[in-house]
Amino acid sequence: MSISPKLRALTGAAALAALGAPALADTHLHILHFNDFHSRIEPINRFNSTCSAEDDAAGECFGGAARLFTLINQMRDAITAEGDPVLVLSAGDSSQGSLFFTTYGGRAEAELNDRIGLDAMAVGNHEFDNGPEGLMVFAETAEYPLVAANLDVSGNNMLAGRVVPYAVLTAGDLQVGVVGAITNDTPDISSPGPTIIVNDALESVRSSVEELQEQGITTIIALTHVGYVPEQEMAAQIPGLTAVVGGHSHTYLSATDPRREGPYPTWVDNVDGSMVPVVQAGAYSRYLGHLVLELDDDGKLMFASGDTIEINAEVQPDPEIAEWVASMAEPIEATRSLVVSESAGPIEGDRSVCRQVECQMGNLVTDAMLSRVAGQGITIAIQNGGGLRASIDEGTITLGEVLSVLPFQNTLATFELSGADVIAALENGASRLEDGGGRFAQVSGLQYTVNSTAEPGSRISDVMVMSESGFVPIDPEMIYGVVSNDFMRNGGDGYAMFRDNAINAYDFGPDVGDVVAEFLAENTPYTPYTDGRITRID
Repeated sequence: MSISPKLRALTGAAALAALGAPALADTHLHILHFNDFHSRIEPINRFNSTCSAEDDAAGECFGGAARLFTLINQMRDAITAEGDPVLVLSAGDSSQGSLFFTTYGGRAEAELNDRIGLDAMAVGNHEFDNGPEGLMVFAETAEYPLVAANLDVSGNNMLAGRVVPYAVLTAGDLQVGVVGAITNDTPDISSPGPTIIVNDALESVRSSVEELQEQGITTIIALTHVGYVPEQEMAAQIPGLTAVVGGHSHTYLSATDPRREGPYPTWVDNVDGSMVPVVQAGAYSRYLGHLVLELDDDGKLMFASGDTIEINAEVQPDPEIAEWVASMAEPIEATRSLVVSESAGPIEGDRSVCRQVECQMGNLVTDAMLSRVAGQGITIAIQNGGGLRASIDEGTITLGEVLSVLPFQNTLATFELSGADVIAALENGASRLEDGGGRFAQVSGLQYTVNSTAEPGSRISDVMVMSESGFVPIDPEMIYGVVSNDFMRNGGDGYAMFRDNAINAYDFGPDVGDVVAEFLAENTPYTPYTDGRITRID
């Protein structure tokens, strides 16, 4: 097989090898996939926040709608020209993460998917951040199926009939079953509301695969938004799967990069004796995944190859898409470019850090929260690590950067809580360390130790709380003033004790992003730091 020099310059070595490999099977099915786009309509910098015009001009930025559009279309055209079938899939969480989502409520992301020409999209938990209406923004324009086998939307008048467990797609001469799944904890980490039911992902996918097999479909892709570890469990436990194309955990897999979090593809032994490839492609539009499935005459997998491709400055933005992006950016430019402070160094907010250990961004945000309400007798601040969505680089800090870190428009929530419930909250925060759960507790006014080797529910010790005389052991019987965000206060990320046991709760304080921006302005230049408030034992 041949490939144009232009496309050869854009793609990784493993992707080229897959495209250029001799025909070892009857059909090469190409899957182009991305996941966890998170509203990165504009290019991003190395901190996953909006790239400045200067950095973009210097070739230091990645992704964005216009580059993603270019690479997908160039690769799709090249593959099709060689006579091979190709599908373009999104593994969910197009929504939430930038001022484009805040301003347009998902319409920008939905339009991009339509312009790209997706073949299918898994529903991600963040598609429900604006309630069922948030997913409806996609459903009312999508010419592709929205798939989620474990999502029951029949009780919602808007969405009933608009989300399907699976779809059968035509790719060349192939009939390909695509089964969706959304993470089981969606009701805890988003806002689907009482009319949406989330069933068990693994069992729902298993049932849908069996239905497809009964229909004679032998090539079956699980397009899931459940995370790298659960996706490997599906690949191991569900007979009949050809491959798993995933998202949710933002896992960067690669066939070539030593910085990878796992191999691309990740091979998993299935209970039926086969091996199933599992793939993800990072997040924030920085990478496009290219999976090549070599199938026999019966549509069964013989081999798989491919790689993730970094969408860097070598990929030229599509001019029409770039113009569309610029027109949407005009109404938000003044807000985004407002300078609020300076930073003496990069402020680390990467999910791989803030969902596992004390991080600089967690300290900034919780310190800002506590500072805002200290006059109200509040002594403890707790912020979920999953609510921190980007880092901030050294130098000028704009409001747009702050809102990229805190895009959810959460408000400060203050309440009183017993020491025992504070400890229980920290245990909840540490209960999902293995899969990078966003519930991990960043804190201010507290010190604690987390033992990752202990069983969930027994991982927290040495909890100390700030008093007039310094840090003292927390008293389980004493009542403490706590500040958090309204998402957590209402039970989000498993913080049921905030919802059920809070005393004198008030959920309608200022926007957390505004609080952090004002704190940065009062403390400019800001110096990022960690101080040992969280000790982790491995």
